[in-house]
Amino acid sequence: MSGYERVEELNIMKVIAETLNRCNDMTTMLQTVLEKLLELTKLDAGWVFLLDHSEEYVLAAHHGLPPALSWGDYKPMCSGDCYCLSRYRNGKLNQPVNIIECKRLNEAIQHAWGDTNGITHHATIPLGDGEESFGLLNVASPRKEKFSQEELTLLQSLGFQIGTAIRRTRLYQDERRRAESFEKLNQLAGFLWSADDFYELREILQREGQKTFGWSSVGCYIENQLGTKPAFVMSGEVRLQEDFAVIPITREKGVRGAVWIQPQESTSFQPSDDEFLIALGRHLSLVYENINLKEKRQELLLHEERKRLARDLHDSVNQKLFSLSLTAKGAKEMVSKYDSSLGELMDDMWSMSQQSLKEMRSLIWQLRPVGLEEGLLSAMKKYGEHLGLCVQFDMERLPDWSRQAEETLWRISQEAMNNVAKHANTKEVMVHLFDTEGGAGMTVTDYGSGFQIEADDDRRTLGLTSMKERAELLGGKLSVRSEPGAGTTIDVFLPYRRERSSEHEN
Repeated sequence: MSGYERVEELNIMKVIAETLNRCNDMTTMLQTVLEKLLELTKLDAGWVFLLDHSEEYVLAAHHGLPPALSWGDYKPMCSGDCYCLSRYRNGKLNQPVNIIECKRLNEAIQHAWGDTNGITHHATIPLGDGEESFGLLNVASPRKEKFSQEELTLLQSLGFQIGTAIRRTRLYQDERRRAESFEKLNQLAGFLWSADDFYELREILQREGQKTFGWSSVGCYIENQLGTKPAFVMSGEVRLQEDFAVIPITREKGVRGAVWIQPQESTSFQPSDDEFLIALGRHLSLVYENINLKEKRQELLLHEERKRLARDLHDSVNQKLFSLSLTAKGAKEMVSKYDSSLGELMDDMWSMSQQSLKEMRSLIWQLRPVGLEEGLLSAMKKYGEHLGLCVQFDMERLPDWSRQAEETLWRISQEAMNNVAKHANTKEVMVHLFDTEGGAGMTVTDYGSGFQIEADDDRRTLGLTSMKERAELLGGKLSVRSEPGAGTTIDVFLPYRRERSSEHEN
């Protein structure tokens, strides 16, 4: 490659252009054009470094490298730094140059890695399209120590052609990647919309995300519902990095959750993925609304069923107990003057019917979903008044809990106040409500007579067992502290995060 006629230069550029236009795969294109370039310019060896935004480089193509640089699957070319890459990163390599000393070749000679085939110098040509730089093209031949200005000018033109082709190929690959991502998103969306609750939504994201996109890890946080709030500050926009993506779940009132994704170890997110991830975020936000609507519908159905059951109990069993109470009282008045023992029996029957009637009314009250529409505190206060209790509250602020958490705490507080009214010999009840990053909590305390807690769980009362079961349904815990004469305290904690058996968040 000592010099070229103008016609020969034009022919070289024409052949290179045709070669570039035949390929849309980056690796194939660079390897093919490098071999063709070396053939036309009568050079023996060449290699192409591509650099990404993190300034990491990759050996994208090579041909004719000597044994000193090709051993160990081209290890000398795939690690370490060199003069041309250093100048390129510092923005000092904008034109083709002669590299007088190649660090990789010098190290190969110093460490006796093998024959260099007489290659001591090379020319370096930046690859770009005038707006963006993509990497470097290096060419060399045995015992060729310098490239003429004419040769460098031709190589610069070829470098521009290759740079333009790299940009075109990347755009093509980005479009193809985008189309494939949206096609896969369409498949994923079908599964997402089948979720009945947020835990199932997370499971679908983890399972189908790994299957469809190959994601190595998926995390999910839903405010007051699922997961632990991430340390990073959530905004309403997609946050995209090469090894990490955060997708917000939004509603009209702001961010209500987030999904974070890690790609496969061998891949990374690209800037072109931003549009796809925004679309995924929209789907997740709509699925969030859909799950909320499903839960509200279930609550409405449960609300109506409780009303129906309460109405039926009131119209049937409650009325019969009331009639039994009146009958027992009337019979007592009639027989007491003739038979005192029978009168006492009727009096016991009347007392039992009155107690049963009171318990039935309390059960009907519990079945009726009253009060929560006005708030948890109002419901507790009204129920306490119904039982003749004075309920006081201790809290720093009014927590914003999910309907499910409020419903559970409400039912547990009802049972706790029932126990106070029946057994504690006090009218004073203190309720402490609090929330943390991890969940919702409640403490119900009375300073009544207390009792001796038995170690055997089988001897617990039905009421305490019922309260514990309600807490466990949400993955929570309930404990009872009591001593005779020292009152009773019931502690409840319902975590926002609930793991299903044998399933864990990645």
